[in-house]
Amino acid sequence: MLKWAVVFLLIAIVAGLFGFTGVEEASATIAKWLFGIFLFLFLGAVAIGLAIGARLTS
Repeated sequence: MLKWAVVFLLIAIVAGLFGFTGVEEASATIAKWLFGIFLFLFLGAVAIGLAIGARLTS
């Protein structure tokens, strides 16, 4: 999912350079959403990993 966020970020940057404002705005929005989802899933996985790891070591 991070790969797609980076792809849409690059599309937004290229579109911004060429002045395609609609494409730039849409790609930037998608990149932000995907990054947020990825960050949320990552933090959830870290929290679950810490909880399970604490139970395994005690």
